[in-house]
Amino acid sequence: MKSYINTDIALLILRVGIGIMFILHGYPKMMGGMEKWISLGSYGMGSIGIDFFPAFWGFMAAFSEFFGGLMILFGIYIRYFSILLFITMLVAINTHLSGGDGIMGASHAIESAVVFLCLFFSGAGNYSVNIDWKK
Repeated sequence: MKSYINTDIALLILRVGIGIMFILHGYPKMMGGMEKWISLGSYGMGSIGIDFFPAFWGFMAAFSEFFGGLMILFGIYIRYFSILLFITMLVAINTHLSGGDGIMGASHAIESAVVFLCLFFSGAGNYSVNIDWKK
């Protein structure tokens, strides 16, 4: 019984920490508007050869970071938002690596991708709103 409580507390701490950081990371991107979204979408998706609809892709990156951080913080639809953020981090990893930043330049995105993949498999834990497709 005690190990389940420790796991739930660990997931709560992880969700709150990573959630707050991604809210803070995504907020300026959300508030940046069309100009920021076009720049973000062109930079990120351009690194994988997708040059159409840069405003859409930039908005989706901003949305996933800000609202994904918020939803992960509370544990709402955590698996959906974890996979969305995982994909966003894969694009960020590729952008850094193809831009010549090397592994250290991509390290934040790599670490975040690992966290989101783990949250996808673990779920939110019991200390959450727990709106999810599988508890």
